[in-house]
Amino acid sequence: MTPVPLGTGQHLEGFEAPIHGSLGSPILLGGAPRGIAIVNGTIAAAVGLGLQQWLAGLVLWAAGHSIAVFAARRDPDFVPVLIRHLRQKGYLAC
Repeated sequence: MTPVPLGTGQHLEGFEAPIHGSLGSPILLGGAPRGIAIVNGTIAAAVGLGLQQWLAGLVLWAAGHSIAVFAARRDPDFVPVLIRHLRQKGYLAC
């Protein structure tokens, strides 16, 4: 067996492992990130059932879910990026 230099992109026999595609894909629920979809549904259910404003809860859920799906189509990891952005201080603020 001849030695293979590191970083050449060549495969070594016996050191290959198949990786399923779902390991790299984001976890979405109805097209929106899972955490955002759960929080959105919980808030909409609280408004709809708790305050007995079912029409307002339905509108709140539809609007929130649509915005989350739109944002997830552009970048599935928009939630951690948004949180990181909001934590940064504005050093160059005018």
